[in-house]
Amino acid sequence: MSVVVAVLVYVFAVLTATGQSLENAALRGADQYGDTARNAADTNLGQITVYSLACAVIAVAVIGLLRRRWELAVAAVGVIVAGQVVTQGLKRYVLPRPGLVPLVGHYAENSLPSGHTTIAMTVLFAALIVAPYRWRGVALFLFLGWAASIGSYTVTAKWHRLSDTLAADAISLALACIASWWLARCGLVHRYEGRRRIPRVLIVVFTALAGLTALALGLLLLIVPLSRYGLDDVLRNETWDVYLVAQSLASAGSIAAALVFLATWRRKRT
Repeated sequence: MSVVVAVLVYVFAVLTATGQSLENAALRGADQYGDTARNAADTNLGQITVYSLACAVIAVAVIGLLRRRWELAVAAVGVIVAGQVVTQGLKRYVLPRPGLVPLVGHYAENSLPSGHTTIAMTVLFAALIVAPYRWRGVALFLFLGWAASIGSYTVTAKWHRLSDTLAADAISLALACIASWWLARCGLVHRYEGRRRIPRVLIVVFTALAGLTALALGLLLLIVPLSRYGLDDVLRNETWDVYLVAQSLASAGSIAAALVFLATWRRKRT
């Protein structure tokens, strides 16, 4: 299903003039945010380096090994590494960005999927995979806010478009689900028969409400100007609204991917 979502995002946002125009308008709208916000986004994105990625890989591997589950370590590390292999391969060699609308500079180059968003989401999924059942909700709480913000920062800093983040979310989810399937095939996934943990339920409910709020806000900011002014006028004069739509939907996409993955692990332990 997540692969279908990634394909649909690519087809609409990259292979249609309307999709490209809307995403370019969001990039122009980001210019109105101010230098302070863009510098903050650049700073946060700049913290994702080869070294920080290596530290994340080592951390999840160590947690898996400390639990004496080398399969967990392999699955978690595999999600992060495969995420970059797939993302960079698609972006650089497979998915073209045809010039359907006038655009100059490096924004004309293909940037789908977002490597930074893939890193953030695969680290989140890897943490959920290696975390013991009792700590899975805590892992979600600690990592989801950071992972979702990375997708939003890429739009603010104009490093990526909304479609880049959504495609990265979908690809990361697909890889995490493949890793989970492998763990189940190895016989490491078992049903949890204990009582429901209220704090984790509250975390999931709060996260779901945040995601629905971001989705509703994004759709509202898109539908109202379109119905009032029409597409051409929105692309010319309402670029700030289009940028806010991209921000909201980027957050909603990351939250949705995380909740879908967590649902596949509902009452499952390793």
